[in-house]
Amino acid sequence: MLTIMTIVGARPQFIKAAVFSRLVRSEYRNFVKDIIVHTGQHYDDNMSDIFFREMEIPTPDVNLGIGSGNHGYVTGNMLIGIEQLLFEYKPDVVLVYGDTNSTLAGALAASKMNIPVAHVEAGLRSYMMIMPEEQNRRLTDHLATWLFCPTQTAVNNLEKEGIINSGGIKPSADNKAVILCGDIMYDAMLYYKAKALEKKSLLLEQIPEKFYLLTLHRAENTDNPQRLTAIINALNKYNTIPAVFPVHPRTKKMIHASGLQLEKHIHVIDPVGYFDMILLENNCSFIVTDSGGVQKEAYFFKKPCITLRDSTEWVELVETGWNTLVGADEQKILHSFDSMPQYGKDVMLYGDGKTSHYIVQSLLNGFN
Repeated sequence: MLTIMTIVGARPQFIKAAVFSRLVRSEYRNFVKDIIVHTGQHYDDNMSDIFFREMEIPTPDVNLGIGSGNHGYVTGNMLIGIEQLLFEYKPDVVLVYGDTNSTLAGALAASKMNIPVAHVEAGLRSYMMIMPEEQNRRLTDHLATWLFCPTQTAVNNLEKEGIINSGGIKPSADNKAVILCGDIMYDAMLYYKAKALEKKSLLLEQIPEKFYLLTLHRAENTDNPQRLTAIINALNKYNTIPAVFPVHPRTKKMIHASGLQLEKHIHVIDPVGYFDMILLENNCSFIVTDSGGVQKEAYFFKKPCITLRDSTEWVELVETGWNTLVGADEQKILHSFDSMPQYGKDVMLYGDGKTSHYIVQSLLNGFN
């Protein structure tokens, strides 16, 4: 029996863990034991508990309840808590997702104890080390034994850093397994879209019939007064169609602290559950975001996307015309608004919807 400890701490990781855990606990229950650890990185109901209920994720075996704080405080406390769990549960492999502090803490704690690390969404790069996410993903990739890449671009990025598939039957942190497996978020979308469309929701009755969807949360934007002001100014000036803005609590705080106000055509709502987010993505005209995950979800729903960042890990979306990078330049943002919706090429970018199967099989093969 292969014991996998899955570390989750932020909303996108909950969704990916749901896909993986559902598969493991049904088709592979006789071969794999799945232990879920929630670091508590996102801790209020709208950003955490609701996802475990809606996404059919088993209740975490452990919730460390770390909460928010400075990077060093949060990551350090996660390291302490995860290390203790590794002593207690003695997993064969630690599975981490994406690029959060929970990702790095899980990878570092496991690596120090010589427990193999499997990194889902390996190889993504913004090439902006000022971003905490970029630091987390790069360090995790160099610590990992299994690197599950969603795209060929991600594989190529790893090769530039000297991380290549060793081809060995028994991979290790020094002889890595680099695997092009597609995007596990595509698996999730295929499963949850039908459920979301069947689910009754009052949300769509409370917002404009025609709208664009806005999300804004990255520290590079919210913590920089110049960038935040330029973004808000552009959003306020574009009133051709209204925006629906599920606002992260921290973003709301930073907007207020910067003395900024949103015009009435920007409909601010509380953070939403995943099914409501799917409904918003399915019904909007286009999307404006600084989220890596939402960029991909826009593509899954065939919605053009304006990205409020200077670079993106999902370069293939820009190359195929689905994504427009505008940074925090007020004029670029307004110019991109004028061309919306602008649809990209009809291409398949993120696999065949069986990513979670490839991950489980790869891990089982590595321990046989």
